[in-house]
Amino acid sequence: MVTNDEPQGRLLTEGFNAAEPLPGNVSGSQDTASPSPTGEPLVPVSRSYIVWLMLASFGASMAMMVPLAYGIAVRITELAPGSEEVLGYITGTAQGVYLLISPLIGIWSDRTRSRWGRRTPFLYLGTVIGLAGLIVIGLAPSLLLVGAGWILGMTGWSIAGAALQTLQADKLPERQRGKVSALTGLMTQIAPVLGIGIAYAVSSSTMLIFLVPGVIGAVMLALFPLFKPEGSSKSISRTDGVTVKSVVSSYGFNVRKYPDFAWNWLGRFVFFIGLYFNTTFGTFFYAQRLDLPVREVAGVVATVGMIGVLSAAAGALVGGFLSDRLQRRRLFVMIASLLFVVGAVAEATAWSLPQIIVGAVLMQMAIAVFATVDQAIVYAIIPERDQAGRYMAVIQFAQKIPSAVAPLLAGVVITLGAVGGEKNYTLLYLVGAVFALVGGLIILLKVKSVR
Repeated sequence: MVTNDEPQGRLLTEGFNAAEPLPGNVSGSQDTASPSPTGEPLVPVSRSYIVWLMLASFGASMAMMVPLAYGIAVRITELAPGSEEVLGYITGTAQGVYLLISPLIGIWSDRTRSRWGRRTPFLYLGTVIGLAGLIVIGLAPSLLLVGAGWILGMTGWSIAGAALQTLQADKLPERQRGKVSALTGLMTQIAPVLGIGIAYAVSSSTMLIFLVPGVIGAVMLALFPLFKPEGSSKSISRTDGVTVKSVVSSYGFNVRKYPDFAWNWLGRFVFFIGLYFNTTFGTFFYAQRLDLPVREVAGVVATVGMIGVLSAAAGALVGGFLSDRLQRRRLFVMIASLLFVVGAVAEATAWSLPQIIVGAVLMQMAIAVFATVDQAIVYAIIPERDQAGRYMAVIQFAQKIPSAVAPLLAGVVITLGAVGGEKNYTLLYLVGAVFALVGGLIILLKVKSVR
């Protein structure tokens, strides 16, 4: 996927810090020893651990995003042609369900004591649930069951993805956060593009559109703990018992006590509103602007995505590596927001494939930079590391709430001023640009403990 192998290879090598001896024995066993749950992780993870983490991130993204970006739209077209707005209702409802249970999953993960660790059991649990959901969607005879299947699928893959994110919060020291976030973020950009290409290749079978990317993702997720075990969590001291009060309080945090966490949460929330405004209806947007049947859009989505992946790779790697080297995170978040605005305006006014490509490339680069650098900010400002799972679930609210609310709102926005059967995607993309800009400004101006 990378056109220039030599610079890419050099960036990867620098990211792994290959010249620096790894602490611990030569086998890299430090990867299996979890840091103190109450302290900042200090020991760098090994190169091989990062490679397996990248592969697992690739798998989770493929399994989640192919149905979201293409598969569900195909099912809607099969079962209820012309009902584009249903996509927003299905995805929004699924996100809302996961939103409600994610803090409980985080608490459960933090308190798990097993020979396999705290996060690994949830990685496998999520994979099984996610696969089951995809099978339900592929077989569903009605939109109601498609929605039920996606609730299962999105919940499962989100649980697995959350386990990967929390493992990074548990194990990555400050000097590796930007680099590793860049590399895993790059995988999440590449995976949907390749996955949609695979789905298009098997598009004659609706079931295979869901099953093939899902199985590929499941295998990559399952192999990660086998080759790089998390390590036992039995020796970690147990926290206080779970009460109704502690469960309720897990859905929030003390804003006054942790202002940087709060402001970053808000900025992330607003940015992701804009992101989901401008990505949820991508398949239908391409079909309308290029006058193509929905089923044939996969080729365009894959082509645009393949080109956009190069810009996403540049954005993730340059943003992550430079933010580590310069120790400047907020500046890169703001740059990402501005790039997103330019890309969104290009998309909003596009009626030709070249302009659509320009807009998509800029937005993919922006999303990659933002996701990479803001994730590094999150790892730095987690309030209580012994409750990393819970706080990672809380920060995910800033992404999950928009992913539940934005598609529902977007389904209304595209009908405002719509003429005939054509939806108002111009308004949708411009509103998304405004949200992205405001989100970047909040993080730039209000988060103080991170440069």
